[in-house]
Amino acid sequence: MILEILLKGLRRLEYRGYDSAGVGIDGGNGKEWESNAKSIQLIKQRGKVKALDEEIHKQQDIDLDVDFDVHLGIAHTRWATHGVPSPVNSHPQRSDKNNEFIVIHNGIVTNYKDLRKFLESKGYDYESETDTESIAKLVKYMYDNRESDDISFATLVERVTQQLEGAFALVFKSVHYPGEAVGTRRGSPLLIGVRSDHKLSSDHIPVLYRSYKKSCSALPRTDQDTCLFPVDEKAVEYYFASDASAVIEHTNQVIFLEDDDVAAVTEGRLSIHRIKRTAGDYPARAIQTLQMELQQIMKGNYSSFMQKEIFEQPESVVNTMRGRVNFDNNTVTLGGLKDHIKEIQRCRRLILIACGTSYHAGVATRQVLEELTELPVMVELASDFLDRNTPVFRDDVCFFISQSGETADSLMALRYCKERGALTVGITNTVGSSISRETDCGVHINAGPEVGVASTKAYTSQFVALIMFALLMCDDRISMQPRRREIIQGLRVLPDLIKEVLSLDDEIQKLATELYQQKSVLIMGRGYHYATCLEGALKIKEITYMHSEGILAGELKHGPLALVDKLMPVIMIIMRDHTYIKCQNALQQVVARQGRPIVICDKDDYETIRNSSRTIKVPHCVDCLQGILSVIPLQLLSFHLAVLRGYDVRFITSFYFRNQHYTALSSSPAFPLLSICIY
Repeated sequence: MILEILLKGLRRLEYRGYDSAGVGIDGGNGKEWESNAKSIQLIKQRGKVKALDEEIHKQQDIDLDVDFDVHLGIAHTRWATHGVPSPVNSHPQRSDKNNEFIVIHNGIVTNYKDLRKFLESKGYDYESETDTESIAKLVKYMYDNRESDDISFATLVERVTQQLEGAFALVFKSVHYPGEAVGTRRGSPLLIGVRSDHKLSSDHIPVLYRSYKKSCSALPRTDQDTCLFPVDEKAVEYYFASDASAVIEHTNQVIFLEDDDVAAVTEGRLSIHRIKRTAGDYPARAIQTLQMELQQIMKGNYSSFMQKEIFEQPESVVNTMRGRVNFDNNTVTLGGLKDHIKEIQRCRRLILIACGTSYHAGVATRQVLEELTELPVMVELASDFLDRNTPVFRDDVCFFISQSGETADSLMALRYCKERGALTVGITNTVGSSISRETDCGVHINAGPEVGVASTKAYTSQFVALIMFALLMCDDRISMQPRRREIIQGLRVLPDLIKEVLSLDDEIQKLATELYQQKSVLIMGRGYHYATCLEGALKIKEITYMHSEGILAGELKHGPLALVDKLMPVIMIIMRDHTYIKCQNALQQVVARQGRPIVICDKDDYETIRNSSRTIKVPHCVDCLQGILSVIPLQLLSFHLAVLRGYDVRFITSFYFRNQHYTALSSSPAFPLLSICIY
């Protein structure tokens, strides 16, 4: 029974702190299937999935043992953002009391208040406090005011998405289109898994545009040009999911949707639609084969999520840049800022406000922000910023950097700045978080869920996001173009360079065996790498419970040098940039005090390599991006030190999904969305 499988999947989400859950399935039991094909049953409950399970078993008209030939079910776990935790605020949200349309939603609709006001003026009654209910009612409004009776479900959804602002991944179900599912995305991930024991009609699906008059359902069953389906009318299962880990147990054949794609499943056939063709559009969506098993896509062969997330950084920085950086024409597009970029360019100063690792991302990019924007840039710890009652003005732009988007001090600082009229910008990894909701605009870093306590891939993605912002700010300045091109081309090769650094893991593990019994370690650098020292020291403190300190090498002779002796491990970051000679001088001071420096340097810096007893050699990159490459050895070192010191670096045990038969689950800490369509 599909309900049982969906509930098993939802239980895997409970540790994430969600406050309610719900499912929507075809109404009636198996014996009454034909008479109930046009009804939908919603069961929603506050609290744990156990409470939802108990509520389902109270339903008199659900046969939990029946199997269906064609069945569609959707399920969702909710963490309250709009409205208190309650059954009525849980997903799926419905269009009316007859459940004509239901929808599950990840993300946030920023113009939901305007939509609600409009729909209420048209006589639509609301029952929840959510932004999602406006989506369900809007699709009903489109249906009630359709120009013809043969309008397709996909067309309705296309019209709905044109009216939505914000970020979302959506899956729709309707009594008017039994057995059909329509999914779409903008800013939130959504993929489709395809499972069939028989050959599929194609290995790709052409994208259909509004100008294409035929709907998928009107096409002959043998048409291989516009739809995907199994040949010879064999059984097929489609899984709408927000993370590949949800579908890998069932199929390794997946289609990744792009922003504004509308995917429709009708009578066992899948088609993908878009409103209009734009520059750079790919004409088709390929079916990709995931080259991994379920446990690999979760924690896999890694001993902890921290280790896994360190090694995910080649992919996570690509995801941060995906669809935003055009390496061929050297342009940067940040959709979340487009309505405010002119105002930002006219501002008096930039203030970057954050805590911990996110603060270090601000420090790491301050220099290039000052260079490319030609504005004064302040980087503030949120707690200290509030304690000082820092002056903020209407012509300031305040950035709030947070992996979770829920950092308490950063949230309070955000509200402080809004009260004073400053424009606020969020840099977060969590759609629907408080910071992403309350800021005027922002950039979602798209690093993917970060389970480990110690932030690693979010740091490098925040770094890249701020670099992209700096590039966007100077895209019309002729004098900046050579520098912009240099940085953009540096971003192009960055993922490959990160992979090269990760290949040093065995070497860094050996280094950790020399250091793990020490009580302290000093990390020194300057310029672009001061932030790397701070971040590396934080990782060591956070994970290994070992004292470590990040020191600005320019301040070495003003006190910190007293700590250096033959027993004190010192890590120095020396790169071939404008601080190279100064860092070499600091290195000589450490050696003169009988220090034992371990130098992270450019692999082609033969002078430093020749004059140092121990080096970690990383590839060369553009100076403002070099900090991404130099921080990764410190991330790896902190991990190996923790293991050698006997600490459990696992934040949480590996989570997995064990689902059978006709079911699809999608779940990540940020995107708990579940949907299935079986034919």
